[in-house]
Amino acid sequence: MTTCQNITLDFDEEMKNTRKILQRVPLDEAHANYKPHVKSMSLANLATHIAEIPSWLELALDREVFVLPPDWEQHLAKSTDELLAIFDKSVETGRAAINRVTDADMQKDWTFKFGDSFSFTSPRTQVVRSFVNHLVHHRAQLGVYLRLNDIAVPGMYGPSADEPTAVP
Repeated sequence: MTTCQNITLDFDEEMKNTRKILQRVPLDEAHANYKPHVKSMSLANLATHIAEIPSWLELALDREVFVLPPDWEQHLAKSTDELLAIFDKSVETGRAAINRVTDADMQKDWTFKFGDSFSFTSPRTQVVRSFVNHLVHHRAQLGVYLRLNDIAVPGMYGPSADEPTAVP
C-alpha cells in the first residue's frame, strides 16, 4: 500500500468521525460564544477551525511554501448548516489534494511561515499527519465543550457515555 493510500484511509475515517461531532454543534445565540475558560476559543471559533483543517492539506500538497498573511482573520460559521458546508467543502479539497500527489511528492519538504515570527519546515508526510492530529486534538476539545453544555457526544472509535451501543 502506498503512503497516499495509507493517508487516505486515515483521512477518510477521521473525517467521518469529525462530521458526526460537528453535526451536534449548536451555533445559536446561546452557544456560539461559549468558552469553558477565558483563555479558550469560543465554540464557534473552535468548531469552524476544525471544519477548515482538512483543506489545509491542499496548502501543504500543492505548494512548497505557504505564508499566512499577518492580517488573516477567520470567518466564523453562523449556523450548524454553514459549519457542515464549510467542513464538507474542506474535506473535498483535502481529499482531492491527496489524490493529486505521488509518494515522491509526499517526501518533499513543506514550509509554513507566519510573518517574521514563526516558521517551520517538515516533510509533507509529517505535515499531513500533524494536520490530522491537530484536527483530532481540537475535536476532543469540542467534545468537552459539548459535554459541558449537556449536548450528547457521539462515539468516535466506539461507544461514548451518550451512545453506549455505538459501533465504529
